[in-house]
Parts: sequence; C-alpha cells; structure tokens
Amino acid sequence: MSFLAMLRRLALLLVAPLPAALAATPLVELDVDLDPGSRRLTVVATITPVPPTFRFVLHESLAIAAASTDGRPLPITAGEQQGSLRRWQLPLPAGSRSLRVEYQGTLPALDTRLDYRQVLRELPPMAAVEGSFLPASGAWYPRPAELFTYRVRLSVPGDQRALVAGRLLKEELPVARGDCYRADFEFAHPADGIDLMAGPWIIREQMMVRAGAEPLRLRTYFTRDLDRIKGLADSYLDETRAHLAAYAEAIGAYPYSGFSVVASPLPTGFGMPTLTYLGAEVLKLPFIRATSLGHEILHNWWGNGVLVDYASGNWAEGLTTFMADYAYQERVSAAAARALRLAWLRDFAAVVVDRRQTLASFRSRMHDAAAVVGYGKSAMLFVMLRDLLGEDTFRRGLSIFWQEQRFRVAGWDDLQRAFEQASGQGLTFFFRQWLYRPGAPQPKIAGASAAASGAGYHLRLEVTQGAPAYALRLPIELDYGDALESRTLSVDGARQTLTLAVNRLPKSVRLDPDLRLWRMLDAGRLPPILRQWIVAREGRLLLVSGLPEVRAAATALASRLFEEPPREIALADVRRAATPVLLAGLHAEIDAVLAAAKIPPRPSDPGRRGTAQVWTVPGIPALAVISANDAEALRALLRPLPHYGSQSWLVFDGGRAIERGIWPIIDPPIPVTLLPAGAPAAFSPLRLGWRGRLG
Repeated sequence: MSFLAMLRRLALLLVAPLPAALAATPLVELDVDLDPGSRRLTVVATITPVPPTFRFVLHESLAIAAASTDGRPLPITAGEQQGSLRRWQLPLPAGSRSLRVEYQGTLPALDTRLDYRQVLRELPPMAAVEGSFLPASGAWYPRPAELFTYRVRLSVPGDQRALVAGRLLKEELPVARGDCYRADFEFAHPADGIDLMAGPWIIREQMMVRAGAEPLRLRTYFTRDLDRIKGLADSYLDETRAHLAAYAEAIGAYPYSGFSVVASPLPTGFGMPTLTYLGAEVLKLPFIRATSLGHEILHNWWGNGVLVDYASGNWAEGLTTFMADYAYQERVSAAAARALRLAWLRDFAAVVVDRRQTLASFRSRMHDAAAVVGYGKSAMLFVMLRDLLGEDTFRRGLSIFWQEQRFRVAGWDDLQRAFEQASGQGLTFFFRQWLYRPGAPQPKIAGASAAASGAGYHLRLEVTQGAPAYALRLPIELDYGDALESRTLSVDGARQTLTLAVNRLPKSVRLDPDLRLWRMLDAGRLPPILRQWIVAREGRLLLVSGLPEVRAAATALASRLFEEPPREIALADVRRAATPVLLAGLHAEIDAVLAAAKIPPRPSDPGRRGTAQVWTVPGIPALAVISANDAEALRALLRPLPHYGSQSWLVFDGGRAIERGIWPIIDPPIPVTLLPAGAPAAFSPLRLGWRGRLG
C-alpha cells in the first residue's frame, strides 16, 4: 500500500470510526477532462447516496462552478481556506439522494526536483506534459466517506494516456489529429481513495489466462525512452505474471481484474490496487522486477485486498516485506536472508532510544526510524512466528486470514486469531510483547561451563536479558570443533541458569548466530552505518572547505541526509560530540584534516575511487566522512545518498553508487569452561517451546 493511501486513511481516522461492515458504501462517479499542457482540470462528480451532512475539501487550485442535488440547483458559498485546501459544505435539503458537483481549475506544475522524502510529505495534484499525478490525498475530488466505490471516465489529449486503479471498462484510442484518448474505469470494491495518473506513455499488454477464472489484463505504461529498451516491457509483464501466480498459490486468488506497471516522472514507489506507480529511472534497474515489483504486487492482497485498521497499527508493510523482499532473499540463499535480518537488527540498533516506537503504534513511514519498526521489526515478527508454528501451519494461518478478511478492515488482533485458529494454540503473549513493547530484548550468555556426567556432560549457561524480561525462544549454537549443533532454549527471566545434557564437551557456544530473534545487538560489536546519521536527533556538521560553492553543496547534502537539520561544529569538538558528526569536503582537504586530528585515514574501501566516497569511521562511531572531487560531485549525492542508510561505505560515480559495503560485525563465541570433577552443576530442566506460556 502506498504512503498516500496510509495518509488519507490516517486523516479519516481523526473524524470517523472504522465501519463494522463495508456493505453500504457510496458510489462516486467522476467525468474527468485533463489537459496536461495547460494543466487545466475539469470534473463533474456525482455522489450517490450523499451523506445527510456532507463536508469535503478540494485543493485550493480548484473551484466549484455549479452544484445540484436530485436535479435541483444548490447555492455555492466559497469554502473556508485551510492551508492549501478549501473546505466546502453545500446546503443539502432533507432527503437528498444524490449530489452533482462541477468544478475546475489550473493545477500546480509537476516538480520533478522533489526527492523521495518530499514526495511522501508534500504532494498536491500536479500536471505536466511529461507526467501528471493526482494523488487521492491531494483533494482533487469530493470524498463522501472513508470507504466508497467509484466509476471514472477519463479524457486527455491524444498523445497522452491516463488511468486510475480499477477495472478497465472501455478504451477509445485517438484516430485523427485532435482526437482525445478516453478510458472508463470502475472499482466495485470498497476503496479509500482515487489516484489518477497521466503521461505520454506507450501501452504494452498481455492477457494472463487462469483456470476457472477470467483472464487478467497485464499492462505497462512506459515512456518512449523506457519502451525503446529492448525487452524491458516484456520482462516486466513476465515478472508480473510470475509474482501474481506465486502469491495466488500462497494466499488465495488474485482479487482484481488486472495489474499495470506505470512509469512516474517522480521518484515514487507507490502501490495502489491493480497497479504500481514507479519512478521511470528506477524501472531501468534490473533488480526492481524481482524485489520492488513483487512488493507492490503483494500489496494487492495485504493493504488493498485486506485493508488496514490503522487505529491498531499497520501490519501490512511488515507482512508484505516478509513475503516479498525477505522471501526473495531466502530464494537467493540462506546467507542473503541472514544478511537482511542483520540489516533489520543493525538499523534498529542505530535508532536512538526515544525514537523506538512500538510496533502497534506504527502507522506509516513518516521517517526512517518509523520504517525500521514498521518494516524491519514487523517482518521479523513473522520470521519468528513461522519458526514457532512451522511452515505449513503458518501458511494455513495466512490463508484463513485472507479468506475471512478479504475486502474488510483488519488489525493485528485479526491476524492473531487466524494463526491461533490454524495452530490450535494461544498466541496472546507472543503478539503482546512484540507489538506493545517499544524496544527489544538484549539477551546475553554471561557464562558457559560444563561438568562431566556419566557418559556425557551437563552444560550450564548463565543467560541474562534485563528486566522486565521477554519470553524468548533463544537459539544457540554449540561448537565442538569438528561439528556444530543447534538448540533452542526457552527463557523468560531477567537472569537464568539453564543446564542441558550433551554427549560431548563443546569448545564454545554462540547466541542466535543465525539472527532469527528480534533483539538489541551489542552496540560495541556493531559496525557503524549511515542510518545512525539519518535518524539522529541533533546531528553535527563539520565543513573543511573554504570554497563557498563546496560549503553550500555540502550543507545542502547534510540537510538532505539528516532528517533533522544539523548544527555546524569545529574540528576540536569532533571527538567530544555525543551525536553523529558528518565531515564533508574535497579529497585533499579531508585527508589533511584526518591526519591533523589523528583520525584514522581514508580506508582502502572506498579509497579514492569514483567522484565521491562516503564512509563511517569504525574507531570513532559518531563520525562519517564525505569526500568528493568537487562541488558538483557533492550535489550529485543529494538524491541517492539518503537511500543507503544500511551501508558503512560507498563509492559514487556521479549520482550512481558503484560500490558499497558494511564493516564486519564482531561476534566472538563464548568459551565453555570445564569444571573440575565433583564440582556442583545444578540441573534445571530445559523448557522447550511456547505451549503452556501463551494464551
């Protein structure tokens, strides 16, 4: 589900409760004429039935020209201005059934300079020949209720194409010069908004045949530049077909009539029902078809097919991340999946304590700290739940959830009930601790000793995790030198001594070496990553260049990287800084400052390769460095750099990251001490599993 869908639902939560059922939803009919060249928008909207008291907002660029109810004209009063919106309330006579509103205006121009954060937060309806986007949250149509159905008829100039989410009912292609392109769409399921897109696209289409069901219409809406890339459109259509088939098998039948991949002139990554709206430059990247495309397609089940009860927390992003992004890494290799789990845990460790929200309080990706919880922690919850229940039971729970909640508003409680029904066990304790506690456990093996016992040994482990304690299934790995053995311990105390019988004497033991538990990693053993700078509350900036152009470019880059504006400091204050410091300048200046301040020199990775290098300093966890050829090389990082929060170092060629990496994690094993013969080794029975603790 797109950020825009989340935003509009969140706004509605402030004024209306979630409906108990979705049976009686109003119908919105829009007749839309859009001329991207002049940015002129003309709309006739009809709403049936109309709410008895109907207040709505339109963007300030739009004005009502006429209104009527059941054929009777209504007086129009200028609406109250609220920021960039204007609020309207038309005097509806008692018993009014339908409302017709005619409105028009000149939309704001499309601003392609927006970066991804601005796209998330500042998106009015915009129009231009190279592309138009009228987001549902942009108030370009009157919204009658939180959920509604709609029919939209679109008309644009003949060299443009346009669409909204839904079933394509009718399409008229231009035949002669001056003809318009027209298309009619219908969305018969409860929707929470209407997003309109238009652009100078070339449409490619395939039909996907399904046994016992109507064929699916698969389309790409690509610019000419994209369409000229040999095989690109076909590869997106083929991957779309593969994703749809895989998710239908895992969850249930695809709930819509088709799916389209639509090129955006903005750096977007939005998923709406029946389509995804992705940045044209992003669509060129080969990995997008296997990763981001699958993620957005899966939102047609989670977030659009089952709608999110945002009042109780957003579960859809985590479940989609688990079933799309994480599943892709699992298909690549076990090592790739572990690397993604490490990235989630490392990102969380980089978030300052007062920004670690609960998973139940996550609504949308307003900033990177929220995404760490709403995507990473949430996905890890499903990793742990699958480990607990087993693959077959977990899949059965997903199927139950889909069948019971299809086109309904659902929350975490509904997910819990589905998995309880599938497994036959209570899961209240499991969900409660992971949803409603803001941090993470920090389990440690404080000591490991063994004593001979008959033909084997009793291995005693001192496990700590702090208070209040979590109830954990704690994976451990025993290293015998020539073999490894995995065990799972049940731990529910702040400090526990657990003893288990082993046939041989292990040399050492590791706690959760495969990283299958959501936990706080030891900060002293973690490599610094750029996420620590992105989410810093009070970042610091050290400019080492005297050139005004370089200083201006570095300042702009720091403001883009930090979510909060950084404050400049002097070189003498770097080692004393309590919050992350960013050092920026040209190559020679950077190297001279590092030497003068006795800071570790430029590492071999990234070296001086490319036009700019970025690295965190392992010996000084609060310092990151940006070194560039010139001011232009710094400006080239404005858009891409904030996307690489999970990295320790990068090499850029212009705006393209050509190399990147993460400093290694330090994870030494805990040695096992062999106690002398006759030494006491108290034995406490090892509890395995969760049964009896949950419910």
